[in-house]
Amino acid sequence: MNATSNKVLYRKCKNRKLSFLHVCEVGVYLPQVSNIIDFINDRIRTTLVEPDPKNVKAINEYFKNFTNITLFPVAVFDHSGTLELVQREASTYVGSLEASPALVNDNYIPDAKDKFTVACKKFDEIDDGTIDLLSVDTEGCEWYVIKNMKSQPQVVSIETHGKLYVNAFYPEITAWIKQHGYIEWYKDNSDTVYIKKGLFDLTLLEKIALSFKGFKLSCRRFRYRLKGKMGL
Repeated sequence: MNATSNKVLYRKCKNRKLSFLHVCEVGVYLPQVSNIIDFINDRIRTTLVEPDPKNVKAINEYFKNFTNITLFPVAVFDHSGTLELVQREASTYVGSLEASPALVNDNYIPDAKDKFTVACKKFDEIDDGTIDLLSVDTEGCEWYVIKNMKSQPQVVSIETHGKLYVNAFYPEITAWIKQHGYIEWYKDNSDTVYIKKGLFDLTLLEKIALSFKGFKLSCRRFRYRLKGKMGL
């Protein structure tokens, strides 16, 4: 058990002296790389959502002595029932999507052997309205999580970008963020982290870092496009 993962999200929240009663991660992948593992280790009430049976087994084993976790072994989508997923190494995405990190960044061509079917639920069937920190990484389906969310978390982390990839639902996500009173806090190489307006004021350094990161991401995307055109 890695009790000192000290991920960026955790460090930044601790530095801001933020406290949470219920944290949630949709799209966990393997337990060791969970974006909220530090909060889990703090024994905060946790909801995990992960559809891949192999990862579900690993999560159950890794956290077998933790009583603060509720695991939903399903995918989150815009309906309840079943859903076809495609697994490309660490990227598992909904087969009907036209854009996901694997498709855009890796030029992956879907293979029948990588496809499998899982149960799926709308997020309002999972969310009880008390989540105050949410992390979502569902390889292109993040919109379906926040679209049907009951809770109003203080902090929301969403995979919005990466290399050439830009979330296909980014306009909808951005509109929802503004409508529900959130602002950008910071970005990393794949996620944008938002906070509720009024939770705290961004420092000048945080504002500069946010702008600079946006510029760097745009430059990086341009470089990847250029390399692609040159066949590099």
